[in-house]
Amino acid sequence: MIFLTDTLTRAARACHNVRMRYEKAVRRLRTIADSCQRAVAYPGQEPVLVAAYTFGPIFDGPDEVDVVRVAFALDLPAEEVPWGTTPPVSVGLVALLGLDKAPALRCWRSARRPVADSMVDRPLRIWSLDGPDSAALDALARRDAEHLRLLPLTDDEQRQRLAEDLAISLRHLRQVRDRYADRDWRSDHRGHGVYPENHLWDAVDGYLELLDLGQQ
Repeated sequence: MIFLTDTLTRAARACHNVRMRYEKAVRRLRTIADSCQRAVAYPGQEPVLVAAYTFGPIFDGPDEVDVVRVAFALDLPAEEVPWGTTPPVSVGLVALLGLDKAPALRCWRSARRPVADSMVDRPLRIWSLDGPDSAALDALARRDAEHLRLLPLTDDEQRQRLAEDLAISLRHLRQVRDRYADRDWRSDHRGHGVYPENHLWDAVDGYLELLDLGQQ
């Protein structure tokens, strides 16, 4: 099982290997949870962001971590949130959540499928539409959150979810290839410093990463 994928490894390097004390990492997760709450507080709008989970080495009991890792669940069909990609609707959320100003590795997941898989192992929910999960964050601060994490997947569950992710990723890659030169598609996939080329790279990289994982 892979707990930190190549995509997240590259993102970690992009954060310049900034390390932080465990206590600061937990405070950072609290800030992200608070930011999620503010991001969905606009009246008259159905929130697309519905949950946030932390995962990764923070559960291994280190005194320092390189960066916090967060999986954001979006109320979108799984087909619109392939592994390793940045859905256009989430691009604006990066700045809204302050993820462009402080170290945090992120991935986007569909809330209509289980968030846990071989890439996001036994995550801990830190925010939902009900608000920041204070019990989880307090337990994390005490280094006593193990019992609140999602249960581990069975081997069969991992294989099934990987197969589903691969199929979704391949369909997405074909769609990006087929529409890459389309003017309307390019316009819809540009903004906030993200360009069509970024979406193409993410589609290729995400699919190949899943393919490599399945061959291990």
